Amino acid sequence: MRLFRLIKIASVASRYGLDEMVLEHEPSGRLARLANALQFWRDLSAPRAERLRLALEALGPIFVKFGQVLSTRRDLMPADIADELARLQDRVPPFDSELALQEIEKAYGRPAHEVFAQFDPVPVASASIAQVHFARLRDEDGGHEVAVKILRPNMLSVIEHDLALMDSFALLLEKLWADGKRLKPREVVAEFAKYLRDELDLMREAANASQLRRNFTDSTLLIVPEVYWDFCTSTVMVMERMHGTPISQIERLRSDGVDLKKLSEAGVEIFFTQVFRDGFFHADMHPGNIFVAADGRYIALDFGIVGTLTDSDKNYLAQNFLAFFRRDYKRVAEAHIESGWAPKDTRVDEFEAAIRAVCEPIFDRPLKDISFGKILLRLFQTSRRFNVEIQPQLVMLQKTLLNIEGLGRQLDPELDLWKTAKPFLERWMSEQLGWRGLVKTFRQEAPYLSRTLPQLPRLVHQSLSHPAPADLAPQLERLDAGLRRQNLWLAAIALLLALIFARPYF
Repeated sequence: MRLFRLIKIASVASRYGLDEMVLEHEPSGRLARLANALQFWRDLSAPRAERLRLALEALGPIFVKFGQVLSTRRDLMPADIADELARLQDRVPPFDSELALQEIEKAYGRPAHEVFAQFDPVPVASASIAQVHFARLRDEDGGHEVAVKILRPNMLSVIEHDLALMDSFALLLEKLWADGKRLKPREVVAEFAKYLRDELDLMREAANASQLRRNFTDSTLLIVPEVYWDFCTSTVMVMERMHGTPISQIERLRSDGVDLKKLSEAGVEIFFTQVFRDGFFHADMHPGNIFVAADGRYIALDFGIVGTLTDSDKNYLAQNFLAFFRRDYKRVAEAHIESGWAPKDTRVDEFEAAIRAVCEPIFDRPLKDISFGKILLRLFQTSRRFNVEIQPQLVMLQKTLLNIEGLGRQLDPELDLWKTAKPFLERWMSEQLGWRGLVKTFRQEAPYLSRTLPQLPRLVHQSLSHPAPADLAPQLERLDAGLRRQNLWLAAIALLLALIFARPYF
């Protein structure tokens, strides 16, 4: 099977001239000249980016999805290729309804009509990994309307074959392409493989949906469907059916009386809340995955791809965004080095000058025309010159930010993303670095302090009971004596902290 697949891939690659795209960068140039001599039978007049897109579409849904992932790596891809790959659509014909029913029976050990009161065999959505059917639970389970997501049969074996071939091609690319080692194609394939395998486990997607729903409990901005865990397996996921208008249907939203300006601003607030408050964000927020409820709230769907950020990631991003807004490029450079993403020996003045040269022209335009996502992209591109390793979660964030910007300005062309986001970022920084941040940190550390503070004298006594160098003994004795004198103070402080943290947060 792998041999036939390899032959098909080679045939498609040759037909669309992908060999020429690779071999033109081969250091010796001999293979490129040979390929040019043999290309009389094919038409290579179309731009290279278009030919690459057509080839990926011809190779099937897994390669289409790979192209979509590549389109987000604008820090690696040339602009023309990234733009063209962004046009790839993950639309494939649905698989047979009988197969869907078989998958349900395999997952539950009983047929669909025994699990659901109603099950519509006609899918409402279909993609390369799974498809969705509407159904209704039985009365004993609440009788709720639900959406049933079913994984395509035998996907794992197909994916493993294609991933193995992709890895082989990436290895070949590293050998033949002059920029192969710098662009790290095998690492890109490995990153894609991890992302794809995560999507194959619908229990993971259900957990993502449940976490996002919990983060936005009682939200006035966002609705996340409830997951029905009793009906979820690794191949079938059941969640609340949502009713709303696709956000791409702008005229219908306008006729329904939805305030598009308010809706666009709410989208920005939702995004920054997910990123900076929760460090957990929906990373596939294209228009097909977003509906609008009758009350004007967003409805999020499809939780196969999420991003997570650490506290240091969030701090890095907030500092960079605010520094960019203030045109403080030195602070941007310093933040990179302080975070450890740029080598410690990086010259701040050189890094600052490179960032200024790329980003200063952006600010010649009105603020409403400035793209957060493009600024982050330019930052990534400049950073690579200084050996900064761009983290995968930030690439995912940049892609999501571009989606949010595009969506927001489609709803309201006058959307000023800076004006909407800046107060949020400044408030978050104040909460992290100001007195509120101090109280929050003490609140989080209180359980550890209450255990550790009483142990300090004993720990010091244990260290003093072991032989120590003569020059250290007097200092240790003085430290022990000081700690004994302060023991009552420590106990009083611990009690005071306990009383403070027992009060509700203010």
